[in-house]
Amino acid sequence: MLDAFAKVVSQADARGEYINPSQLDALSAMVADGNKRMDIVNRITSNASTIVANAARGLFEEQPQLIAPGGNAYTNRRMAACLRDMEIILRYVTYAMFSGDASVLDDRCLNGLRETYLALGTPGASVAVGVQKMKDAAVSIANDRNNITQGDCSSLVAELSSYFDRAASAVA
Repeated sequence: MLDAFAKVVSQADARGEYINPSQLDALSAMVADGNKRMDIVNRITSNASTIVANAARGLFEEQPQLIAPGGNAYTNRRMAACLRDMEIILRYVTYAMFSGDASVLDDRCLNGLRETYLALGTPGASVAVGVQKMKDAAVSIANDRNNITQGDCSSLVAELSSYFDRAASAVA
């Protein structure tokens, strides 16, 4: 995994070029948004257990067959595995948000996840619903303007949303 700066340098080096002005502008914007980015990550991290628990609760209310006898989240062991997976996805979304790069999410979390769920008989569409519920909660937290660095966060919220969408589509 490369951070945004190392990625730009690596790409320029591979082409044998200098870093161009648009790349410098993009990195400058990332630095300028750094405090807002960290505020979003801190808020999500501080509320992670609530985000996961509420997303799971909402998912199981909508799809009670998952927790009924024979369901994929039936028994404490399976329920714990479901909550663990949701927490892992949320954690890697925060890593991607912090670094401004989805590669850590893809490489360490999503690659092969759909195949794993298929092999285990886990309904990917249900996991995707849970991820969307976590997205809704995280976006709501990110949009809360109290006690954070002020400024326009719309592009950061869109970026955050894209990481959740990426995760949901990877498992569906």
